[in-house]
Order: sequence, then C-alpha cells, then structure tokens
Amino acid sequence: MGRSYWFECPQCGYSVKVCGGADRGLDVFVQTINCRDCRELYDAVTRVRVPDEAEGGVGRKAWGWPRPKARGWPRGFNGPPSLQWVLGRLPYSGVRRFKWLHFKPQCPVSPVHSVQGWKEPGKCPKCGIVLEKNAVPYRIWE
Repeated sequence: MGRSYWFECPQCGYSVKVCGGADRGLDVFVQTINCRDCRELYDAVTRVRVPDEAEGGVGRKAWGWPRPKARGWPRGFNGPPSLQWVLGRLPYSGVRRFKWLHFKPQCPVSPVHSVQGWKEPGKCPKCGIVLEKNAVPYRIWE
C-alpha cells in the first residue's frame, strides 16, 4: 500500500504531493524524481502489473494510456503511464496470469528532460532548502 504526502518549502512556498522516495502498491511501483529541467518533483511509474497477453489478456498496446502532447515528445513513443492513470483503472476480473512492465524513471512532461531520484528529506527543486513533510499521509493508495 503506497502513501503520498504533502511536502512544502518553508522559504519559497513550493508544495507538492508525492511519495517521497520509492513506494509500491498492489499493481504499481513508483519512484519520486526531481526533474532538473522543469524544477519539479514527480512520482514516476517504474513498474506496472498487467494481464499476460499469452493468456488472452489485455497487453501493453491495447492499454491505450494517454501520451502527453508536449513539445519534444517523440512520435510513436510508448512511455510509462502516469500514477493517476494507473490508480484510476478498474481491477481486472477473470485474469489468472500477469506480467510486470518495467519503465525507466522519466519526466512526465518530456522524455528528454534530465531526472534524478529524490528521497525525503530532500531539497526543494526551486530554491534548495530542505522540504518539510506533513506528518499525516495526503492519500493512501493501492
């Protein structure tokens, strides 16, 4: 079961809802990343569990997750889905075999942006001061 927290910067006022490092749910693994180009923190999906195509299930191509229409996004690129999209899916019924799809952590705005893993306590991407974590989880997800 994964948890998302509010992180706030006491100096510049930057706030974000992220896991604060590596976390996982039943069908998804995420890693909080710092995009150096956007100067933002994001939760990047690194693994997602899908039905195995060999058993007649829905595969990666049929999933149809939305691709960003941002500038610089390669045509035909099939990158990872967003955490919000994965959490909004309906559960699978009648599927017995699953497989894991692995993704390299990348910025959801553009795959060419430079990213690095971020773990709390960590610095604000805007001003460099250590972010403060709210004690109570913002959201608990599976």
